[in-house]
Amino acid sequence: MSTSMPSLVFAVGIIGTVLSLLVFASPMKTFYRVVKKKSTENYEGTPYMTTFLCTSLWTSYGVLKPGGFQIAMVNGAGAIFHCIYILLFLIYSPQDQKVKTAQLVAILDVGFLGTVISVTLFVLHGTIQLTFLGMLCSGLTIIMYASPLLAMKTVIKTKSVEYMPFLLSFFMFLNGGAWALYSLLVKDLFVGIPNLIGLILGLTQVIVYVIYKKRAECTMETTVATSPGKGDMMNVIEMGAYDNKEAKLKGRTVKIMEEKALKRVKSLPKPALNRQHTVPRVLKTLSFGTNTLPSTFWNNKPPEANVDIEIGVNVVEDRVLTFIPNPHTSHH
Repeated sequence: MSTSMPSLVFAVGIIGTVLSLLVFASPMKTFYRVVKKKSTENYEGTPYMTTFLCTSLWTSYGVLKPGGFQIAMVNGAGAIFHCIYILLFLIYSPQDQKVKTAQLVAILDVGFLGTVISVTLFVLHGTIQLTFLGMLCSGLTIIMYASPLLAMKTVIKTKSVEYMPFLLSFFMFLNGGAWALYSLLVKDLFVGIPNLIGLILGLTQVIVYVIYKKRAECTMETTVATSPGKGDMMNVIEMGAYDNKEAKLKGRTVKIMEEKALKRVKSLPKPALNRQHTVPRVLKTLSFGTNTLPSTFWNNKPPEANVDIEIGVNVVEDRVLTFIPNPHTSHH
């Protein structure tokens, strides 16, 4: 049994290493979208900064711990991944968020990390180094596992899982379980406690994602069900086409009737007018009152007909009113 124990530890360590690499690589899909849109949108940069700090410190812990090669190797790869993510986040984040992110990077990933490594190497000695680094790494690992809770807050607030990276939460759940088992086999509480908490937090994040994903799908199905179907749309189109044809036929009928009426009016006989006296007589007519208007001017005019009066080149069409002759006017 003692012979099989190292093999089991190595196998679990390999599984944990693969899962950790998947966790570190899972944000690649998110940052592909960021680079494509040239914007970080509503994504949070805090998880990547805390994970970089955590993996860097775990790398130091694995280097100092005897037999901690797997811990150092996997966390060193994670530090490289998250250094790239932070650089991309700084490039594509909005100006106000870029300043805030740069400040946090300077404080956490440069100032704090450099101070811890310096104190560990030059101030502390022996087993105190591992105890100090182990406690610090455990606390930061719990923060790393809890950092996606910010994304959970956004999911609950917006009722949308668009900005919650599911792969990251899912692989963190599996990763926590694998490293919790590994710590149980090697009896390392500094590795075991944070990964057990990570297992619980990862499971919570996966449950929240599934709940709000189903709600979004139900909302989409309801929207599709209440929208008009293809048959209804075709009926609307056919009715519209029928109304359009009917309107065109009515318009054509009215136009034909107007043309016939215009031809009938133009076919009426035109009165013979003396062009030399036309304008003066018209002006004189307009100057008379209703009782002094002479009737001889209109003797040759048919009632309620259109009369064309030509003045120079222009032709003016107007409707002639029927005037009643004055009974007090004598005719000679």
